[in-house]
Amino acid sequence: MCRNIRNLFNFDPPVTDEEVEAASLQFVRKISGFNKPSKANEAAFTAAVKEVAEVSARLLQALETTAQPKNREEDAARARARAAERFG
Repeated sequence: MCRNIRNLFNFDPPVTDEEVEAASLQFVRKISGFNKPSKANEAAFTAAVKEVAEVSARLLQALETTAQPKNREEDAARARARAAERFG
């Protein structure tokens, strides 16, 4: 799994379209091997990002849970603490 793709389900406040788009971009970058595609591949790359974002948004809307939503600030604080412990 790409390290830059974050869990987007069950957060309060809910995921934004920009976050879904960013995760989709990271996913397409990872599987294509392109950080930035050439002009010849740009249309296919952009279309793939859009399609992955649409499917991801539908998935997130369809998922159900009985768990309480996670707090974004607490989740970010835990991630910062893990990084500080790991990298000093």
